[in-house]
Amino acid sequence: MERIILHSDLNNFFASVEAVKNPLLRGKAFAVAGDPEKRHGIILAKNQIAKKYGVCTGETIWSARQKCPSLFVVKPDMKAYHDYSERVREIYRQFTDEIEPFGIDEAWLDITGSTRLFGCGPKIAYEIRRRVREELGMTVSIGVSFNKIFAKLGSDLKKPDATTVISRENFKEIVYPLPVSNLLFVGRSTREKLHQYGINTIGQLAKADPSFLKNLLGKTGSALHQYATGAESDSALLSEAQEIKSVGNSVTLPQDIADPGEIWIQLLMLADHVAYRLRKRGLCGSLITLFVRDNKFHSISRQRPVCVATSSAMEIARTAFSLFQDHYDLSNPVRCIGVSVAKLQPNDGNFQLCLWDSHENRILEEQLDQAIDHLRSRYGGSCVVRAGYMHQKLKNYTISGDPGSPSLCTLPGCHK
Repeated sequence: MERIILHSDLNNFFASVEAVKNPLLRGKAFAVAGDPEKRHGIILAKNQIAKKYGVCTGETIWSARQKCPSLFVVKPDMKAYHDYSERVREIYRQFTDEIEPFGIDEAWLDITGSTRLFGCGPKIAYEIRRRVREELGMTVSIGVSFNKIFAKLGSDLKKPDATTVISRENFKEIVYPLPVSNLLFVGRSTREKLHQYGINTIGQLAKADPSFLKNLLGKTGSALHQYATGAESDSALLSEAQEIKSVGNSVTLPQDIADPGEIWIQLLMLADHVAYRLRKRGLCGSLITLFVRDNKFHSISRQRPVCVATSSAMEIARTAFSLFQDHYDLSNPVRCIGVSVAKLQPNDGNFQLCLWDSHENRILEEQLDQAIDHLRSRYGGSCVVRAGYMHQKLKNYTISGDPGSPSLCTLPGCHK
């Protein structure tokens, strides 16, 4: 039996939640953006009216107001967004228990086994759209297809509040004329490489020689060819995910800081976030990178390998802090700081200790990380914090990346 996959994408999600919370915003151009006073003045989401003025996600509030002087700006409410995301997923669960979230506002649903109860794919998509609209006051676009890649393409093609069906019979007609950049996992670098060889559309990618694509892009080339021809499978998606080169996060600080203790707090908060994402993907890495920008906008980036590939927040933070101490003198306060981990590999639990490594400490740190992950998955990302963080006045700091992710801090060397 052929699979039936939906990809559901909540339209202008942050802005839609704000409009539900505050009906006075309806009919006005508004955007959700960071707090300019804390230097997070970037547009995170906008409603359809603001979009018509040309307001774009990622631009500054100042730039957006040049296009739309009457633009209302609303601060983000992550708690509300998570609440509404969960309420939408409760609707999804009425149709299937095979749900794969893709960020806070998107998800794939495998409804192959649900059609006998609820009808065909388009009918289930219509019912989901109707219930989200009537019960939550928001709209959702849904792609219906025989694989995840084309379902995702379908949800992107028609917005807002629409269903797009991409079947084996019509996918070449719908998909092949689209720009190659519309295909999931084709980023700017990959797109530019493909363009150099005249591969501008998904159809041209599908017709390209698979061996040429593999030579050009490695395993990614083989995976993209599968996606373009409709041969995608879960294993293909997994192999693509493993081609990620690095995992990192950065933060622009509400105030410039010049205290080493506060720097450590920030580095551990970032490292914990990065380590959580690594473990979630089943990865670890052996190259730690520190990024620092001072209050005069001068930036440095330094790297250091570790003996054994890691996904431990403490080890990542300790390495990043050591890099900071070795290469930054705090003559200028820090405005922005970031941590990333590269040279990734699957975390299968097997590792070769180096001469100075403590096997006991490594095992204890891994057990602690696993326990924290379990608690967060059951009770939410903020259910566990390190004691050192409770005494810091840093609760308004915002890390870019997955909303609601854990933010833990402690003092250097503390494992409690």
